[in-house]
Amino acid sequence: MLLPQAYLIGLIVLLGAAAVLIGFQLVRVRRDEATLSRLEGKGKEASQDPATLYELASVQLRKRMYAQAVASLQLALKRSAGEPDEAQALMQNALGFSLAAQNNFSTATRHYKAALQAKPDYPVALNNLGYALERQSKPDEARQAYQQALVLDPGNKTTAKRLKLLDRRNPQDAVDPAPSSGAGMKKASSVVSKPSPSSAKKRKPPSGKPPSGKKVA
Repeated sequence: MLLPQAYLIGLIVLLGAAAVLIGFQLVRVRRDEATLSRLEGKGKEASQDPATLYELASVQLRKRMYAQAVASLQLALKRSAGEPDEAQALMQNALGFSLAAQNNFSTATRHYKAALQAKPDYPVALNNLGYALERQSKPDEARQAYQQALVLDPGNKTTAKRLKLLDRRNPQDAVDPAPSSGAGMKKASSVVSKPSPSSAKKRKPPSGKPPSGKKVA
C-alpha cells in the first residue's frame, strides 16, 4: 500500500506545482495585456517620451510582437537626444534583439555595435553580437565577442556554452581567450533577455535602467 500512496502523493505535488506555475503565467500575461493597453493608449500622444516607448517595446518583446517593438524602439531612438549613454545602449541593444528575432542579423549587428559604442562594458550586447555574427558565418568575430563578454561576466553560462559550441564547430579556428581583451573594462551591473534577443535561454527583453531612470515593467 505504501507504493501506491507515495505515487499518489507525488502526483498531487506535481499537479499542484504545475497549477502554481500556470497561475503565475496567467497573472503575467494579464499584467502584460493591461500594460500594453495602457502604453498603446499613450502611443497616440505625439509627446510620448523615450522611457515610455522603451517600456512599450519591452512588453511587445515579451509578447513576441517583434515588428511592433522595432517601430517603438526606432521612435524612442529618434527622441533620445540628451539621454545618457546607458539608456542609448539599452535601446540600441533592444532594437538589435528585435531585428535578430526576425532573422535580420546584419542590421541587428549594427545596432549591437552602436550599443557597445555607447557602453563598452555591456556583456548582454556582446553576447547578442556574438550570436548575430555566428548566424552570419563569422566565427572569428563571434568568438572575440563571446570572449569579451566572459571577461565582463565570467559566470554567464549561456555565453560560455555558445563559445564552447562555436569552438566545437570551428576547431581549426579555436584560440584561447586573450587576457587583455577586457583591459580597462568594468563589470556591468545587470544582464539580459532575454532577447536577449542571450537573457536568451529563451529570448527576453534586455534588462537594466530604462531611459531617464524610469522603471520598465
